[in-house]
Amino acid sequence: MAYDLLVKNGTIVDGTGAPAFRGNVAAAGGRIVEVGDVQGAAARVIDATDLIVSPGFIDPHTHYDAQICWDPLVSCSSWHGVTTVIMGNCGVGLAPCRPTAREHEIAAKNLEHVEAIPYDVLEGGLTWDWQTFPDYIEAARRRGTGINLGFLAALSPFRHWVMGEDAMARAATEAETAEIRRLLADAIGAGALGFSLTVMPQHLGYKGQPLACRLASDDELRAYGGVLREAGRGVIEIALTRRPSTLSEREYQLIELLINASGRPVTWLNLRDSDDHPEACTKTLEMAAPLIARGGRPQVAVRPLIIEFHLRNPFIFGMLDCCRALFAAQTVGEKKAIYSNPEFRSAFRAQFRRANQQKWWEELQVKEVGNPKLQAALWQSVAQLARTRGQDPLDVFFDLALEDELKLVYMVPLLDINPERVARKLTDPRTMIGISDGGAHVDMLCNAGYPTYLLGTFVRERQALTLEHAIKRITSEPAAFFGLRDRGRIAPGMAADLTVFDPNTVGCKQRPEVRNDLPRGGRRMVSLAEGIGYVIVNGTVLLNDGRHTGELPGQTLRPGTP
Repeated sequence: MAYDLLVKNGTIVDGTGAPAFRGNVAAAGGRIVEVGDVQGAAARVIDATDLIVSPGFIDPHTHYDAQICWDPLVSCSSWHGVTTVIMGNCGVGLAPCRPTAREHEIAAKNLEHVEAIPYDVLEGGLTWDWQTFPDYIEAARRRGTGINLGFLAALSPFRHWVMGEDAMARAATEAETAEIRRLLADAIGAGALGFSLTVMPQHLGYKGQPLACRLASDDELRAYGGVLREAGRGVIEIALTRRPSTLSEREYQLIELLINASGRPVTWLNLRDSDDHPEACTKTLEMAAPLIARGGRPQVAVRPLIIEFHLRNPFIFGMLDCCRALFAAQTVGEKKAIYSNPEFRSAFRAQFRRANQQKWWEELQVKEVGNPKLQAALWQSVAQLARTRGQDPLDVFFDLALEDELKLVYMVPLLDINPERVARKLTDPRTMIGISDGGAHVDMLCNAGYPTYLLGTFVRERQALTLEHAIKRITSEPAAFFGLRDRGRIAPGMAADLTVFDPNTVGCKQRPEVRNDLPRGGRRMVSLAEGIGYVIVNGTVLLNDGRHTGELPGQTLRPGTP
C-alpha cells in the first residue's frame, strides 16, 4: 500500500489560520506525507465528505499526572479531539518520589489537596512504577497511551526529594538549590517541556502545609530558570492568584524574574473575569504588555467556571487561614468537629470576603444530597434556605452539610460567566487558550471539553471566531509555545495527529455527567463530546465516533525534536 491512512474528501483546516480547502490527507509511518489532491491506495481510507479535517487539538493545562496510570485514553480530553496534553502544571506532581509509604502518602496528599483528586482514588490507582522523573516518563511510555503526553517538571516534588519535609517550611540552601537544579536538568534532558510552580495561597499540601514550590526563594528560581537558558529550550508555567484582578507588583516581578533567568517563554494563570471585576482582563493585558512582548502568555478559559463541591474536600476555601486545620484532618468526624466549632465559624465569617456576599449566597445552590430528609433543599439557594430557616446563610451553609455527613453537594458559578467578555479574551492574540484542568477537581467540574465547546458555542453559534482562527488557537499556537515542532499543523512531515468532526454538530454537552468509574469506584464528572467523527493519533485511528479502536498510538513527547 502507498499509504497507511488516507482521509479523503474533507475540508482541511490546516492549523495555520489559512482559509479552509477541500482535499485529502495521506499518512505513512505516523507522519503526514501528502496533502491536497492525493491519489493512491491506503491500508485504511476514511471518507470525510462534509466533515472538517483539523490537526489534533493540544491542551496546554492538565493534571493527568495520576490518571495516566489507569486510563490510557486520557478521558475526557481524547473524546473531544485532543491528541496532546501537557501535564505537571502548577508545581504539583508525582515525580521524583522515593519508594516509601510515607513519601507516596505525601505526594498523593499534595495532589489531593491542590488538585482535588480524592485520596482513595489515588491510593487505588497509582502504580508507583517510577522513582526519578526520567523513570516517570519511561513508565508512561511503557504502559502505553492513547494520546500524546507532554510533561512539565513540577517543582514541588524536586524540592521534596532533596530537602525532605523541610521543603514545605523554608527556602533551599545553596547546596540544596544546586542539587535541585541538577535534577531539573536531568528532567529536561529526559524530555520535560519545562517546569512549573505556584504561588497561590490556597495551594496547600500535606497536612495543610504550603505546597513545597511556594517556598522557593528568588535565588532558587533564578537558578532553576538557568537550566532552561543552558538547554536553550523549555517553558515555565506559574499559577498566580485566583482572583479575577490585575497582576500585583510581586506577581509581575515573579514573571519578569523567570523570563530574565530562563530566556524562555512563561505562561501564567489566569486571566479570568467576573461581574465584580469586568475590566480586570483588559487592565492585566495592558499592564503585562512588556512581559507578553518577551514571550509571556496568560492563559484564558473557554467555558464558564461552574463548580460543584462538598465539604469533605475544603479545597475551595484553601486560601483562608482558618481552614488549614481541615487539610490536616484525616477523618470525616474530625472535619465535622471543625465545621461545628463556633470559633471556626467566627474566624471563617471574618476571613471569607467577597465583593457581594449576598450574591454569593443567592447563587450557591444545593445540587445533590445523600440524606432523604434534605430532598426539599435540592436546587434551592443557601439564601432561600436561610430565609426559610430564619438563620444566617453562613450557618445554614455549614449546618446543611453537617446534616448530610458532609455528602451534600453545592453548585455555584464563579468566573467567566459573561460570554461577550470571554469572546474578547479568546480572540486576543496576547492570550493562550487553556486552563481545562483536565484530570483535576474530578468531582467538582469537568472543562476538558473546551475544544468542542469553543467550536460549537463561539464559532458556530456566536460567530465570535472563524473556524480557521479557532483551530489555529488550539493547535499550532500551543504547539509553537511548547516547542512541539512536529505537531499542530497539517503539512507533509508533521505528525499525523488529526481530528475529524462535523462542523454542524460539534460541541460539548452543556451538563456534565456524573460517573463512578475511577479506581475504588471514585466519583467524577465527565463532559461528553458531540460531532467528533475520528480522533487520529500518529496516523492511527484511536476513536471512531467515540468508540475506542483498541489501539494506543500515543507517544511521550520531547520538545524541539521531530
